[in-house]
Amino acid sequence: METQGANRRNVLILGAAGRDFHNFNVCYRGRPACRVVAFTATQIPGIAARTYPAALCGPDYPEGIPIHAESDLARLIAELRVDEVAFCYSDVTHAHVMHLASIAIANGASFRLLGPRDTMLESPVPVIAVVAARTGAGKSTVTRYLAHTLKLAGRRPVVVRHPMPYGRFDRGVERYAEWEDFLSADLTFEEMEEYQPHVDDGTVVYAGIDYANVLAQAAAESDVILWDGGNNDLPFFRPALTVTLLDPTRPGEEDAYFPGEANVRAADVLVIGKANAASAAQVGASRDAGRALNPRATILEMDFAYSVDRPALVRDRKVLVVEDGPSVTHGGLGEAGGARAARQYGATLVDPRPYATGSIAAAYAQFPHLGPVMPALGYSAQQREDLRQSIANVPCDSIVLGTPADLVTLLGIERPVARVSYRARDLPGDSLSALVLERLQGAPLRNPEAA
Repeated sequence: METQGANRRNVLILGAAGRDFHNFNVCYRGRPACRVVAFTATQIPGIAARTYPAALCGPDYPEGIPIHAESDLARLIAELRVDEVAFCYSDVTHAHVMHLASIAIANGASFRLLGPRDTMLESPVPVIAVVAARTGAGKSTVTRYLAHTLKLAGRRPVVVRHPMPYGRFDRGVERYAEWEDFLSADLTFEEMEEYQPHVDDGTVVYAGIDYANVLAQAAAESDVILWDGGNNDLPFFRPALTVTLLDPTRPGEEDAYFPGEANVRAADVLVIGKANAASAAQVGASRDAGRALNPRATILEMDFAYSVDRPALVRDRKVLVVEDGPSVTHGGLGEAGGARAARQYGATLVDPRPYATGSIAAAYAQFPHLGPVMPALGYSAQQREDLRQSIANVPCDSIVLGTPADLVTLLGIERPVARVSYRARDLPGDSLSALVLERLQGAPLRNPEAA
């Protein structure tokens, strides 16, 4: 691409098929002073070498915008004459961000982080943002708890999920209200993990790429929007209340990751989730860290209670545990709730690593912290087949699904399967429900059909 005009700045956006597209839409699209010459991609396989579609780019980009591998950053800065590199993804260490900044600066470009005033959209209805210090802290579990609370109070909540357009880039707005909506959408497993539990609870979920239109449609049928964040990213909508999850099973990470530390510092409420899965010392460490970073926030603790639908298949059995993919890969968890539930039933975890094939075997090499569990990775048809075959290879009595995605249906698993589900619950003296309803007091109820 060539620049048009001596004063136009060439911009390269570092991303992972989510925040990067949103930032382009709200900060760069239609601005004559700059031209986005490329995106780069990391974290999510199969994104590099694709194109952000012209239909979403606007008239200045009739051929769309190419997406390259982040590893080519230095070369791209030189070849595309990049003036500015904008970092636009999440769940990475502060050091990771600054290493990329150093590459940009060493090759002559400026480096930019975009903040809330540039990227948050104003909502006509109140927004409660549920975000976190790290991936896998339990955002969706708390979002489901809040949706239940709001419905009992007579509100009309919908959930807006952080973007996950990993399979297709042509869905500006996505709406899911029932199982049939999933079947026609050709979703990745990672999308199903996030959307399905809300729909199973009877809550409409919105997502997509064009979040101005997502917001307009979500607000038209709700009187409260619950922002269910992805990774540890900031919300795309300006919240009336920010609830930030701290994970006491990973103490010390409250200020170690970007933009998770910003979420902690911006929180109105800090929720220490998984209190029943951590020691008193770990919970105390998370509380102390949260208080040091954000002394004005209210701090609450919550248990995450699990249930197993077929406990006889788990108790004292040899089991394969399949966990939520992002939590145990780039989220850094060696294992998650599926493994905890299996062990509490006396099960023996069969190590799946020797039996993994294709891209699942490659994931174990890429994420050596993984324990004796299998990540539910399904970003492509080939990876879904690799997962199906890897599961079939493991010699076990039964399979424990810690992932919310219905892999039995999606993969056609024919072996005995037990599913683990989670609910957030208040501890004595702490009530996130009461706090949220108090904050919303005075925000008008709306009849979406009359809007």
